[in-house]
Amino acid sequence: QVQLVESGGGVVQPGGSLRLSCAASGSISNINAMGWYRRAPGKQRELVAAITSGGSTNYSDSVKARFTISRATGKNTVYLQMNSLKPEDTAVYYCYADGVATIYKYFEVWGQGTLVTVSS
Repeated sequence: QVQLVESGGGVVQPGGSLRLSCAASGSISNINAMGWYRRAPGKQRELVAAITSGGSTNYSDSVKARFTISRATGKNTVYLQMNSLKPEDTAVYYCYADGVATIYKYFEVWGQGTLVTVSS
C-alpha cells in the first residue's frame, strides 16, 4: 500500500511564506506524477501545482509566479514553496501521487490534507 505524509501547514500573515512537504512511502516501483490540490471553504477542490517524473510542471494561474513545486532528486518527496501568500490562499492542501506499485499495479493516492491559513 502506498501512503502520503504531508507537513508544513500552519498560520502565516499575508505576504509571508510556507513550504509544504509530501513524502510517499510503501510498495512503490515508480511514481509518475505528484502534485498539490487545495479546497477553500465553500469551493471545489482545484489543482495548485503538479510535477511529473520528467520534471514538467503545471501551475494554477492564481499561484503562478508565487508558488514553486519541486521534487527531491532520487526521492519520492515533493515540495511546494509558497511565497507572497494571500488570504485567498487559505485552504486545506492535499498531496497527490500516481504511479506503479512493486506488484505492477497502478495506484492513485491522496494525503490527508494540511491546513494553510493566511490572515493577520
